[in-house]
Amino acid sequence: MPLALLALAIGAFGIGATEFVITGLLPEVAETFSVSIPTAGYLATGYALGVVIGAPVLAVAGARVSRKRMLMALMGLFIAGNALSAAAPVFAVMLAGRVVASLAHGAFFGIGAIVAAGLVAPHKRAGAISLMFTGLTVANVIGVPLGTWLGQQVSWRATFAVIAGIGVIALAGVAALVPDRVGEQTGDEAPAGGLRGELAALRDPQVLLAMAMTVLGFGGVFAAITYLAPMMTGAAGYAPGSVTWLLVLFGAGMVIGNLIGGRYADRALLPMLYVSLGGLAVLLALFTATAHHKAGAALTLLLIGGFGFATVAPLQKRVLDHAAQAPTLASAVNIGAFNLGNALAAWLGGLVIAGGLGDTAPNVVGAAMTTAALGLAVLAATLERRSAATRFSPAPPSTVRTGG
Repeated sequence: MPLALLALAIGAFGIGATEFVITGLLPEVAETFSVSIPTAGYLATGYALGVVIGAPVLAVAGARVSRKRMLMALMGLFIAGNALSAAAPVFAVMLAGRVVASLAHGAFFGIGAIVAAGLVAPHKRAGAISLMFTGLTVANVIGVPLGTWLGQQVSWRATFAVIAGIGVIALAGVAALVPDRVGEQTGDEAPAGGLRGELAALRDPQVLLAMAMTVLGFGGVFAAITYLAPMMTGAAGYAPGSVTWLLVLFGAGMVIGNLIGGRYADRALLPMLYVSLGGLAVLLALFTATAHHKAGAALTLLLIGGFGFATVAPLQKRVLDHAAQAPTLASAVNIGAFNLGNALAAWLGGLVIAGGLGDTAPNVVGAAMTTAALGLAVLAATLERRSAATRFSPAPPSTVRTGG
């Protein structure tokens, strides 16, 4: 494994920690600033919106900057945002810090995926991307619980200060380990046609289909996970304190699924998507029943994490494959698509609960979204086969008469 991948994974770990740790620290933050819990929740909403907006804006802004320098600049932005949150004297300043940190999220993962793919041979690209995303998954297993514990035992400010320190380590790692012209050996270092080429890549039907799969596929996971606490305490009968270790179990599944998805996507990308999306749709549907039993709920949650994150590296690689001449914007926008799917799924899950369909109803929403993503994968493969058949079909025989 190239050591540069370790630097990218550390950055991913820090980003994953700062994104999700706020959910466990909302009561402490709300008390410090004398605001309500719903108001404190804007710290999560603001972060998500910053990811969606920041991904394409910063990708375009850095189109003419080397990828290494852009990654360093994004880590600098991440450090500044978390340091601002740690030192915030009032709630509005902390919210601003969260937004500043979030702006780096989508572009870092988008550009980082290109860099990771450029560090290895073409047949190992999905595996390299999954290794970078391992930092994000490990953050959910280790970083978020430890950050929550530190915030509750010491201070939430200490949590964000430590996360800023992780950003400093990642910045130093990128500066020392990532090659100056990463990707040159694969011919994809510079986008073809500048901004026009980047925008043209977004019009490719296969790129758009892959992004739609991202929104619906992984979004389906968040339909269930967003409402995990009421589901596990209300349906499964777990004590409220058990939700923390259930989330750790889900995170462990994410780590395993991420590594498996990256490994097998390098061998057969579309079949890997069929298996992961199909399995995820079945599991989410089953979760409506298994959520009523403690052991069944725990096992299903582990598997949902595994099958859900097994889709991430294949989907990101598929976008890169079909936007090879101008991948920066497409890769960053696809990271934003993950967050867009999460927001959409959470909203739809809330609607069915509010409609009186029960705490497990969001699982049905998730299963429907993931099934739709599977249908798009089949459609993408069908269009790809037709395109290949048209491209390589022999020319029809000439009907021109030569006289005689």
